[in-house]
Amino acid sequence: MAATRPLGRPPRVAVVGVGGFGRHHARIYGELMALGECRLVGLVDRDVEKARPHADAWGVPVVPRVEDLPEAPDAVTVAVPTVFHRTVAEPLLLRGVHCLVEKPIAATSEEARLLVEAARRGGAVLAVGHVERFNPVMSAVERLGMKPRFLEVHRLAPYTFRSADVGVVMDLMIHDLDIVLHLVGEEPSTVDAVGVPVIGPREDIANARLQFPSGAVANVTASRVSLTKMRKVRVFGPDAYVSLDYDRRQAVLVRTTEKLDVVRRDPKAAAAAAAAGTGLAFTDFVRSELLTIDEVEPLKEELRSFLAAIRDGTAPRVPGEQGARALTLAERILARIGERPPLPV
Repeated sequence: MAATRPLGRPPRVAVVGVGGFGRHHARIYGELMALGECRLVGLVDRDVEKARPHADAWGVPVVPRVEDLPEAPDAVTVAVPTVFHRTVAEPLLLRGVHCLVEKPIAATSEEARLLVEAARRGGAVLAVGHVERFNPVMSAVERLGMKPRFLEVHRLAPYTFRSADVGVVMDLMIHDLDIVLHLVGEEPSTVDAVGVPVIGPREDIANARLQFPSGAVANVTASRVSLTKMRKVRVFGPDAYVSLDYDRRQAVLVRTTEKLDVVRRDPKAAAAAAAAGTGLAFTDFVRSELLTIDEVEPLKEELRSFLAAIRDGTAPRVPGEQGARALTLAERILARIGERPPLPV
């Protein structure tokens, strides 16, 4: 995505859709307004009375349409249901209003393409709310510059009835598809997947195996019918791996030590020493350390990045093209799930 013309001042912002996600955007914009980083001009929701407490908290109006705001916003968060993302965001982008669209970017990859094109034509920033990119454990991994060879990803949660209109691939797995694509840096050449409905008509648990042209492989599992929550990623490189726990905000780096060179140079001698009880233990081959994790709120960092892109004329960290890429991969996974015959009853 090309950079846009810098605004050069704190943007006027609004939130469209003040539901489960939008209310948090409203809160953080209010906090950033108090710091002089933006100016929240109002909230937009068809259910004005339901959204009013969130507007009253920051002394701003709540209206049913963007056009009813007392001041035209420079930028908006679009947090309406996914099926309405294009309806809301496309005309705004064409008018040059910068948009941060919650994930997934749109209902279909074709609609995502149209949003990217609208942003280009309107000269607007289009960012996508893949908030895990701003999780401090991800920042810790990015600083290492690892080239992944194998990734093992688990995102498990109890059923919430919050996103029953989509399956677990679009609801939860898409977060990790964006992360995998970001870390590997290429599109998968082969996709295999299986998904099973448990409570609703769509898949509630799914697994995808992704193979990349470089030889990297990712095994991604998402479930919304688990008894406990888990958000973990393990990234394996040639001589190290990192274990990430998003919920605990913990990242553990495991590296090989110099003693491994001894085994590599003379594996027979090392095996003989081990058989005699005088060999090296596995713990001699590796060392682990906790990586330093910044104490930040991921969503606040996401909104700050969006505001900075508008103010300074730079590209957002997760531009529309990357949101569209994750959505396209999710569609490939759903297509593979659909190709499998239903389970016998």
